[in-house]
Amino acid sequence: MAQPNILVIVLAGGEGRRLAPLTTDRAKPAVPFGGAYRIIDFVLSNFANSRMLKIVVLTQYKSHSLDRHISQTWRFSTLLGNYVTPVPAQMRRGPQWFSGSADAIYQNLNLIADEKPDLVCVFGADHIYHMDVNQMVQAHLDAKAGVTVAAIPVPIEEASAFGIIKAGTDGKILEFLEKPAAPPAMPGDPTKALASMGNYVFNTQTLIDVVTPGGLDDVPTDIGGHVIPALTLAGEAHMYDFSTNVVPGQNPHERGYWRDVGSLDAYYDANMDLLAPVPLFSLYNTQWPVYSIPLPLPPAKVAYSYGGDVSMVNNSLLCSGSIVAGGRVDHSVVSSDVFIDGTAEVTESILFPGVRVGHGARLRRCVIDKNVVIPPGYRIGHDPGSDAQFTRSDRGVVVVDKGRILQ
Repeated sequence: MAQPNILVIVLAGGEGRRLAPLTTDRAKPAVPFGGAYRIIDFVLSNFANSRMLKIVVLTQYKSHSLDRHISQTWRFSTLLGNYVTPVPAQMRRGPQWFSGSADAIYQNLNLIADEKPDLVCVFGADHIYHMDVNQMVQAHLDAKAGVTVAAIPVPIEEASAFGIIKAGTDGKILEFLEKPAAPPAMPGDPTKALASMGNYVFNTQTLIDVVTPGGLDDVPTDIGGHVIPALTLAGEAHMYDFSTNVVPGQNPHERGYWRDVGSLDAYYDANMDLLAPVPLFSLYNTQWPVYSIPLPLPPAKVAYSYGGDVSMVNNSLLCSGSIVAGGRVDHSVVSSDVFIDGTAEVTESILFPGVRVGHGARLRRCVIDKNVVIPPGYRIGHDPGSDAQFTRSDRGVVVVDKGRILQ
């Protein structure tokens, strides 16, 4: 069988309220991750490595930095008709924004009509994982499904945040529950539920039909809330077990790794996952690279301070252009163009590009957004009283918003 013509639609239009203040000035998929990347780079890299190279990214809220990142970074050769294109809300159906993921596709059906694909991959933009999408497409074709939903087990206590799947032994979805208050457990494992990853492969006509309103009272706005339940009822929905996906060069213990980074704690934890000596999720797989913009910066530098203080860096990521000059960095992500001065201590923290940490400052379990200057001797993450001026996650991670002036 000839390789099907595939159009990729990446949904990048959500507000990202649970990631505030990191999303105060940018879209959630544009939030830096792992020091050298943006969150959207992971889904786009999966498609680039899978050689699915016709991609549109639907954007909406605070999309300038996301649009700029895509335009500067994601350029394929146009000789063979390949592209990555950000598409803002165009209001083709009337003067309204996208009212949900299904409505976003309905308002952009012209993109599907122009490309005339056999299949449409609809993926979210704000998850961290490696995936060979070809294997999911093949499972979709083998099942002769109208839609295939990527699925993964999640802890039962977290399952109410996801679409939950009940499937037969043949993979056919028998019931789909969008964010249920009391999610059903997986058969044989009461501690977990089978969750949708928000990644879908559709037959083109199936997708067009299901997102097109059938009447005034039949307006599907959300894929999880309306589209998948409707196709489940019609017997056209199947699930794809993500744990079976095999990525070239991936270590066995990494298989099935997927993180939804929609909350501050989930975002923080996923960054911390990168720092183990043998990480659950590796950025160093040369057979399945994560692509991003190559910045014209010098190598990272670890040196003495002007006063002769010795630097110490342990279990951390240091990105290009960063300088540790006599400071101590432990279990932290240090982005590009960061400066850490003598006797400063950065522990279990994430520093965004352009951060300056003054002499003797102390940072613990915090996320510091771009271009924040930490004064000498300043402390963050050590005293709940003084940290009250900042945002704190549910588990106590302190977040300092972009460009904050500290005194």
